[in-house]
Amino acid sequence: MCIRDSFVTSALAMMADSMEHVISYWMLFQKFQSPELGGFAVISHWLPYLLFAVWSGALADRFDPRRLIQIGMGLFMLVSLAWGVLFFTGWLEVWHAVVLLTLHGFAGVLWGPPSQLLLHDIVGPSQLQSAVRLNATSRYLGLLMGPAVGGALMLAIGPTEAILVTVLIYLPLILWLWKAPYGPRFRKGEPVPARAVKGYADIVATIREVAGNRTIAPMLLLAGGASLFIGNAYQAQMPQFALDLGHGDPGLTYSMLLGADAAGALIAGLALEARGLLQPRARTAFILAMAWCCTIAAFAAAPFYWLAVPLLFLTGFLELSFNSMAQTLVQLNAPAAIRGRVIGLYNMSALGLRAFAGVTVGVLGGLIGIHWSLALSAMVLLALITTLLALSVKYRSGDASN
Repeated sequence: MCIRDSFVTSALAMMADSMEHVISYWMLFQKFQSPELGGFAVISHWLPYLLFAVWSGALADRFDPRRLIQIGMGLFMLVSLAWGVLFFTGWLEVWHAVVLLTLHGFAGVLWGPPSQLLLHDIVGPSQLQSAVRLNATSRYLGLLMGPAVGGALMLAIGPTEAILVTVLIYLPLILWLWKAPYGPRFRKGEPVPARAVKGYADIVATIREVAGNRTIAPMLLLAGGASLFIGNAYQAQMPQFALDLGHGDPGLTYSMLLGADAAGALIAGLALEARGLLQPRARTAFILAMAWCCTIAAFAAAPFYWLAVPLLFLTGFLELSFNSMAQTLVQLNAPAAIRGRVIGLYNMSALGLRAFAGVTVGVLGGLIGIHWSLALSAMVLLALITTLLALSVKYRSGDASN
């Protein structure tokens, strides 16, 4: 019951978040037509994870993660309300957009690590893999539904009213968390002493504590490499891919190209969970990530639309599979006293480094073409993951012989 409630309310919150992106980005483009502002929107979304994810995890270690998530939801609601007022009055200026996009990024980082720590409280270690998959699936469901619902509402009632509707869609998660019987005071066993929150010093201290862990460290490097070299940067280049594939005009075929990997991730979460497949192992995560690199490279080289769409679907399937497995392994092996900090470090690696993927795919794409830049990024990442896998096998073999 409780994991279902968490699944549904998280999916609604992600849908509201995605709706807000669709509506606000459209209005910003209509008013300013500024590529620089569009670039700032991407940076402001991911950079807070790089700078503050460990800090957010440290707060979740010390305080009730439910309340931190509620604060994040409150910030989301405030931002949507402010967009609505600015759209209605016509007072929107660039500096308003910069402030609201930044606040939105902070709201996201207050939601991420605490919500993952809360999963551990809800299901415990034995069912954590399932919970992580379901949580990721709920988010992809929200990502799929958000553009459709947001676009339909913009057409039906207008962008101002549509973005105000998102304020209400955040409420179910806030209300469920209000009485949900989880958090520090509901945990069984001897309470873990709370550590002081030390800001950026926590990042260095956490890295030192997990650097010797032969499960956590490789998973952090895997997530960070995938984020740094590729992330979701190819989504921002999808108009060019669509044009090159002969479907550059807005419509169903373009929408299918945009949503194919999210659909693949959604199916992965449902199918793998229904069958109980792919139990969490570091080697399996590496192999899945290597397959993901190959499908990304194949998509970059695909000459036909009918080939590109299923490759993107497979890309989403593999991405959810290896990312959820890596996150599960990190959470299962994190020391209880710093679990939130370790989850924050994982978010910093897996999400924060996406702020730089625009360089490896986008900027390089401007020099050699986006097909070549995406394929090259995938091949470099594949080489990195192969090296990590070889080192991991070597270290484990050394442990066995000793």
